[in-house]
Amino acid sequence: MATSRRAVAVTLLLCLAASQAAILVLTPVLPALASDLEVSTATAGQLRTVSGLSAGVTALFAGLLASRVGLRELLGVGLVALVVSSAISAVAPSFAVIALAQLGVGIGVGLSYTAAIAAVADWTTPADRSRVLAVVLLGPPSAWIVGMPLAGFVGEASWRFAWIAAPLAFSLVALMVLTRRASTPPASTRADFRAVLAHPGVVRWSSGELFAYSAWAGTLVFIGALFVESYGLSSGETGLVLGAGALVLIPGNLLFRRWVDDHGRALLVALALGAAVTVAVLGAFRPSTWFSLAAFSVLAFLAGGRTLAGAATGLDLAPELVLGVTGIRTAALQLGYFLGAAVGGLALAAGGYRALGFALSALFVGATVPHLLTGAARNPRPQLP
Repeated sequence: MATSRRAVAVTLLLCLAASQAAILVLTPVLPALASDLEVSTATAGQLRTVSGLSAGVTALFAGLLASRVGLRELLGVGLVALVVSSAISAVAPSFAVIALAQLGVGIGVGLSYTAAIAAVADWTTPADRSRVLAVVLLGPPSAWIVGMPLAGFVGEASWRFAWIAAPLAFSLVALMVLTRRASTPPASTRADFRAVLAHPGVVRWSSGELFAYSAWAGTLVFIGALFVESYGLSSGETGLVLGAGALVLIPGNLLFRRWVDDHGRALLVALALGAAVTVAVLGAFRPSTWFSLAAFSVLAFLAGGRTLAGAATGLDLAPELVLGVTGIRTAALQLGYFLGAAVGGLALAAGGYRALGFALSALFVGATVPHLLTGAARNPRPQLP
């Protein structure tokens, strides 16, 4: 990989890792946070509902800034928002205060995630894009592998330390690396999300992304609590278990890259159906920690491949409005946290982890429908300018 291409990939990988760290930090410490702030686990899980809704709305309107602000500057604003909101979350005296801080977390996630994926198209050549995209998308699993155990270990002392060790620290590192890049000019076209949705295939593709992300997000919100409440693991042990499970996201991403260009639509359907079966098993059968870890690992492997297939498909839909397209994708991802946390919380409260697994399985099945409809577009090899 050439130096410039490697620098772009590393910079954007760190930005996505920071964004993901802000999303996952609750996972290993959710029961402790709920107990300390005197709310139920299901209620505490709705913190991701708040940040997910905020991030989704932010991402939808991020395209309006395309002709006014360069991608480097947009990334910087998003990372600063993550730093400030993480600091507030760490010292929040009540559930109401930390819930308000999640609005800022959502703004930071929405801007940084949207701009980072758009920068793959803007900062690379057509020949390099698929390889850079595959590397950049390793940012979220990297946050799981490093940030999850870290948040779990420091969370044993206090869940508040997890906010400092994961999203705040990750965001500061990404911000320092980002400042080494030259300022980038704004785009020539404003990417109004209504104009983006008018492009053929965007609504169908984004609907599938919303269902898939809702299912995966619901898993991420409650998987830590499943291990704690089912097996009595500590926050540190839970962080290690989930970090180990997330390791398989990386081979899932890299392995399926070779088939994305020619078989993207088939991958979007097959991987989602496989995930539907796996998440149902994860919720319904919990004989041991190792069994649940194996099921979560399979689910993460499938999710890694589907994430790459979905991203590659989206980048080819409206190349001239790439920030708008990535904004739609980020909105689907983050609104997926809103829907996944809401549906998952209701299912968990109503029928425990078995009901949670079946509810998330139904969402994964829903993600296949747009790609099975007559006339669903194939996923050609990206031909971005």
